[in-house]
Amino acid sequence: LGFAFIQHPSLMFEQEVKTLYNSILSDKTCSVNLKIQVLKNLQTYLQEEDTRMQQADRDWKKVAKQEDLKEMGDISSGMSSSIMQLYLKQVLEAFFHTQSSVRHFALNVIALTLNQGLIHPVQCVPYLIAMGTDPEPSMRNKADQQLVEIDKKYAGFIHMKAVAGMKMSYQVQQAINTCPKDPVRGFRHDESSNALCSHLYSMIRGNRQHRRAFLISLLNLFDDTAKTEVNMLLYIADNLACFPYQTQEEPLFIMHHIDITLSVSGSNLLQSFKESMVKDKKKERKPSSDEESESDSNSGSESESEEEASKPRRLRKRVDCDSDSDEENDINAVMKCLPENSAPLIEFANVSQGILLLLMLKQHLKNLCGFSDSKIQKYSPSESAKVYDKAINRKTGVHFHPKQTLDFLRSDMANSKITEEVKRSIVKQYLDFKLLMEHLDPDEEEEDGEVSASTNARNKAITSLLGGGSPKNNAAETEDDESDGEDRGGGTSGVRRR
Repeated sequence: LGFAFIQHPSLMFEQEVKTLYNSILSDKTCSVNLKIQVLKNLQTYLQEEDTRMQQADRDWKKVAKQEDLKEMGDISSGMSSSIMQLYLKQVLEAFFHTQSSVRHFALNVIALTLNQGLIHPVQCVPYLIAMGTDPEPSMRNKADQQLVEIDKKYAGFIHMKAVAGMKMSYQVQQAINTCPKDPVRGFRHDESSNALCSHLYSMIRGNRQHRRAFLISLLNLFDDTAKTEVNMLLYIADNLACFPYQTQEEPLFIMHHIDITLSVSGSNLLQSFKESMVKDKKKERKPSSDEESESDSNSGSESESEEEASKPRRLRKRVDCDSDSDEENDINAVMKCLPENSAPLIEFANVSQGILLLLMLKQHLKNLCGFSDSKIQKYSPSESAKVYDKAINRKTGVHFHPKQTLDFLRSDMANSKITEEVKRSIVKQYLDFKLLMEHLDPDEEEEDGEVSASTNARNKAITSLLGGGSPKNNAAETEDDESDGEDRGGGTSGVRRR
């Protein structure tokens, strides 16, 4: 068939041929060899067409007749363009195949199509970004090269489709993940630990406006309203942790927006959990409504509880600080208030993963770049770019390992039966979140050189939320913070010291 179509390309417009080719390419159960043969047929046709066009061009230069051979070429390439439009979607979808040979031939077809200018490149950009994460160097280099060519001709196209490309790259990684039980990660499992989408970031980072828009779009995926699946959030966080940042402004901008997202999403998360408990208690556990308020002293009724939640954070600190002193009693109090239906618990555990990842990402960037708390707090996105144009002094041996989220995904908690032990760990997480939200903003007390009680409480909550803080991470934290000489005068770091 392939040879027949080279001689008579118009046959590829026949309905039977379209149905045959498209069904072979899109059917996941279809033979790999058949898929490869269809892609080879398209590749050979494009190569022959390219050779034919080059020959026609040479003939025109030789003969130099008055014929408008350019127009003849356009008619021929017009047919090639129409043919590729017919099969483009299915060829691009072949990028998500588990077999590297299928992805290889699909990429060859797309590269030939783009080089001959047969289609508008914008529709291929997200797929090429995705192929740039392929484990085979030859394929990712080819995809990256295509992106560079597109960026030269059409400035802004890469940035426009960057987030869609990141999402598609996650699909590619899912397809080639050989162990389904292991979560998909967003960095290379080699000595470099480079982000899979590092080439994409390096193309965007030069334009400050594009870079910021891209980073904000990625961080917005962690918002509780975005409903992004947890494994994709892990994949995005991995990339954000390992991108090739060059100036201090880049990680500081991310940390600044993490704080904004935490304050909004964290409050929403706590409020929804609290409301689910109040509602169930009113119906099922009326006599024990005093216990429900998770040690918000003397606030037995729902209206008081809601009023408490609506108070400014700094006001709530003073009311609640003492109530968290006996952690075990708090856990027991909340355990008694849990509804029989475990859905709110699972929802809390699921949604909280995004916030946990952001917390972990912020701690990682802080360790990696050696920033003090005061430097992070003083950063303002509206300041002149020159202020934060200094190169980053990266620390070695700092790795991004969000243990809580990895455990959550490996245990498939979202679909597992909730045991008493799991309930208890989720309640503990809820109380840690509650404590963290109460102390999210560093107090002004830090200015006189003393680490405030609020800072200690915040860091205790963060350490607990991030899995008790492995000794390695704690060592890196302390070491990095103390080595941050340039910020020493700016205030005392809130990192927990031993």
